[in-house]
Amino acid sequence: MRLFPSLPASPALASALAVAGLLAGCLDMGQVTVNTTAKVLVRAQPSLKAEADYELASRAIPGTLKTVEGFWVVNPGNTTLLDILTEGYCQYGIGFVEDEWEDAVVRKDFEAQAYHSARATKMFTRCLNYALLRLGGKWREDLFADGPDAADRAANRIKSAVSGQRTPLLWAALALGSAINQNKDNVEMIQYAGTAKAMLFKVLEIDAAHPQRDPVLAAMPHLAMGLVFTAVSPALGGDPKKAEEHFKKALEMTGDRFLLARVHWAKRVGVATQDKKLFRDNLLKVLQTDPAIWPEQRLANEIAHRRARRYLKMEKELF
Repeated sequence: MRLFPSLPASPALASALAVAGLLAGCLDMGQVTVNTTAKVLVRAQPSLKAEADYELASRAIPGTLKTVEGFWVVNPGNTTLLDILTEGYCQYGIGFVEDEWEDAVVRKDFEAQAYHSARATKMFTRCLNYALLRLGGKWREDLFADGPDAADRAANRIKSAVSGQRTPLLWAALALGSAINQNKDNVEMIQYAGTAKAMLFKVLEIDAAHPQRDPVLAAMPHLAMGLVFTAVSPALGGDPKKAEEHFKKALEMTGDRFLLARVHWAKRVGVATQDKKLFRDNLLKVLQTDPAIWPEQRLANEIAHRRARRYLKMEKELF
């Protein structure tokens, strides 16, 4: 007894089956799966940003990043995965590894300080490398060129950036600036402070012509510029006053809900200018603000509260 009638012979059907078989042989099912997964990962990102438990996030992120990295190895042409890895390593370095470094500083555990500082530098280097891959072309070669024309090559490469390269350029600049901040005694690193600033100026130039809809993404170059302007002393190109302007702009653009901007303003500018009132008033304001004021950025605000409490405990040492 036949459960299904036999199909009539058909040249068209035979051809279709032959093509289907050929396609099945040509397609890499791993890459197909990765491409589908990448889209799901993008849709899932808000879950992490809304996380209220700092410890849960700190333990979950490394494994997630390595999983995404594994997907990228399977399909290195997937730009969505590159974007996730770029942002992920920068944010993990700033939000978590630097936190462990700061904790070691407070405890005066010099061995742990060196260890976590090196780890933070590695995270920022990964972020930078992924950002440069995303930018494509000869970005890496031109930004870090040697020789008499090195500065011109870097400047020309940055000037050539187009609006579609805006976000990887932002992360590259933030990664470079953060790495410099962790290696202030390294002359080879310090020399790239000007490059990081030039990249951020280009991002702001692009934003002026093509405003960002996402307020955090729009505020990030100002936050990064504030960090870069306070990464080195005024003698080496730092400028606390300009940093303050950018931190204030970041607060304005996020409706004063992105508390990390206020924390950085208090710590970086307050200490650099030895303005104890600015330092204390802003950190207290952060702690008086519910981290849930912006549910979509709850994790960043939890990190801000954590830093604010730590810095207030360090007040006597900082002033």
